[in-house]
Amino acid sequence: QVQVAESGGGLVQPGGSLRLSCAASGSIFSLDDMGWYRQAPGKQRELVARIFSGGSTMYADSVKGRFTISRDNAKNTVSLQMNSLKPEDTAVYYCNVAAWGLLPSGAPGGMRNYWGQGTQVTVSS
Repeated sequence: QVQVAESGGGLVQPGGSLRLSCAASGSIFSLDDMGWYRQAPGKQRELVARIFSGGSTMYADSVKGRFTISRDNAKNTVSLQMNSLKPEDTAVYYCNVAAWGLLPSGAPGGMRNYWGQGTQVTVSS
């Protein structure tokens, strides 16, 4: 089983910055792509940023130039640096990880997507 846990949310004024972190733990053989999604009240969950196993990244148009996603493969973590925050960035942010599970034999199991419980980001004066 793989667990995913986010941290770093909070209340920030418009124009401010926050850094979200996400750690994957448990029976992991290897991680594939990792990403951040968000869901605002009354809206569908949407992709914010994603980073692939080779290091390439993709961003939603609304956050390009303001947010930066990064990963530390040695620590099984992914982070999201959010700058120049706007009120419309207010949402619950979820970490998503594609992971190959580790079987008791040490061989890789199947790949599955895992979600964290979410962390609230509120941008308000």
